[in-house]
Amino acid sequence: MLSPKMATTAFVSVAVYLALAILGEGGPGAFFLHPALVALALVTLAALVASLFSQVNLNAGEREDRANRWVIPAFGVLGLALAIAPAYADRVGLLVFGGEGLRWLGVVLYVAGGVLRLVPTFALGERFSGLAAIQPGHRLKTDGVYAVVRNPSYLGLLVLSLGWGLAFRSLVGVAIAALFLIPLHARMNAEERLLAEKFGAEYEAYRERTWRLVPWLY
Repeated sequence: MLSPKMATTAFVSVAVYLALAILGEGGPGAFFLHPALVALALVTLAALVASLFSQVNLNAGEREDRANRWVIPAFGVLGLALAIAPAYADRVGLLVFGGEGLRWLGVVLYVAGGVLRLVPTFALGERFSGLAAIQPGHRLKTDGVYAVVRNPSYLGLLVLSLGWGLAFRSLVGVAIAALFLIPLHARMNAEERLLAEKFGAEYEAYRERTWRLVPWLY
């Protein structure tokens, strides 16, 4: 289970996120007029409930790359921008495309990305930290989804961010989703350095047989 502090943070974050999206779309009446956006909000709430049963933490563990902490506020800023900008663009017709079908495609991607984001939190348990850190008793995870891609949670973040932007038919949202690659690349570099130092040849062999982020592409 999440600690009370982490659970409170999660509740507040989701509340702010949805409130900004609803505000950007023009209020509850405009937001909930679209069935796809209703589904988007419900999926967000379901993901929040599921996350409460995880062990996500901000534990610095036995060794942390503190220089990488800048990615946390970067994710925060991009998250806030993603919450409100696509919704506002949808409301005013700025760089929007497609119709209701595109909204539902966005919801599907949002669900898929959310699942891919959540699964690693349960697979890693207490090893899943919001910091780039090696935890006490850290073991290298190489099975399940990790047998294919080394950073499934980060892939999930990209997919759900893209899905969120498409649910609002927003090129602005797609652009913001792409900007997540900047802090994600820095986070992956930091984590892989720590894992290589910790596990040596075992990690190098694992890296050779898996994809870093996107299977069959990168």
